[in-house]
Amino acid sequence: MRPAAEGLRLLGAVFLGTVTALLDVVFLLLTLPFAGRPAVRGAARRLAALEARRLRLDPAALGLDADHPDGREPRYLAARVPMGVLGGLVLTLLVYGAGTAVSLAWSWGRGLPFDGMTPSVPLLAYILPAGVVLLFLVLSGLVGVHALERRLAARMLGPDLTETLQRRIAELAESRAGVLAAVDSERRRIERDLHDGLQQRLVALSMLVGRARRGRSELLAQAHEEAQQALAELREVAWRVYPSGLDSLGLADALAGVAERSGVPVKVVCELSARPPTAVETASYFVVSEAVTNAAKHARATMVTVEVRERDTMVVVRVQDDGVGGADAAGGGLSGLARRVGALDGRFTVTSPPGGPTTIVAELPCG
Repeated sequence: MRPAAEGLRLLGAVFLGTVTALLDVVFLLLTLPFAGRPAVRGAARRLAALEARRLRLDPAALGLDADHPDGREPRYLAARVPMGVLGGLVLTLLVYGAGTAVSLAWSWGRGLPFDGMTPSVPLLAYILPAGVVLLFLVLSGLVGVHALERRLAARMLGPDLTETLQRRIAELAESRAGVLAAVDSERRRIERDLHDGLQQRLVALSMLVGRARRGRSELLAQAHEEAQQALAELREVAWRVYPSGLDSLGLADALAGVAERSGVPVKVVCELSARPPTAVETASYFVVSEAVTNAAKHARATMVTVEVRERDTMVVVRVQDDGVGGADAAGGGLSGLARRVGALDGRFTVTSPPGGPTTIVAELPCG
């Protein structure tokens, strides 16, 4: 049933292409003296978008949703007129052949001659193979016309290959610069954590041990407490650099660790059918970790919800808190996450109206 439906859809697309080719000719002739006017260009863009939809192409991907047409559309409408005429000729052959076959079957079925011919074994042996071959050629012509129209639309309406490559190079250069900036920012943050936190505790621990050696044994318990806190801070810094459990336990367990160490309740839902690539797992972890940390420190949140799900070939990470909102997407932590996600060709969005809630969404491709 599905091949039959696809065949009917293709037949309808070619038929509509024949009709719209005639309309395109009328439009181009009537608007030729006013071709440079914005209204005419806008109308040409809308006609080209209709043709793209007829061919099951995405107008947005072809740039037909832009506010300012660039002159490609009239040229495309003029170039596709021969394709419409060719499709009309193929359809005419199909209709003529089908009508002839029906008339032949109707006449011979009633015992009447058709065009002076009566049925015989040699005649049937000639007509049947010839009819099958002609039907195959006509159907192949329909498929070919449709394919040519799609290629013409993609070629004339799609972005220029050189421009696409230049844009991609610029995106990669920007992404690389963003990754370097994120790495440098993370390095400075680790240095700051070690200097302001762990180093100070180790200095205090050294002084306590020195005083305890001079006979004040009651300070040993305090030194032991300082050592435990220093170890906890060192473990926290190490997890922020890279969670060791991520490789061995997987993303779900690593996010459960984030929830356990958080200062606010965190609900984690991780529904993945298989483990994503390591880079995607790492980026997902840091998105959740940074978002949960921000919710606890700045948003005055009382609950954080973390959802990690699959969508087509993407892993979608969504973190929402019930805090006061007003998060700055250009801030150091969130901008670093945006660069990290962008380095993987992903999308990163932050929605944080005043009063909340704050929603952070990262879409990471796995293909």
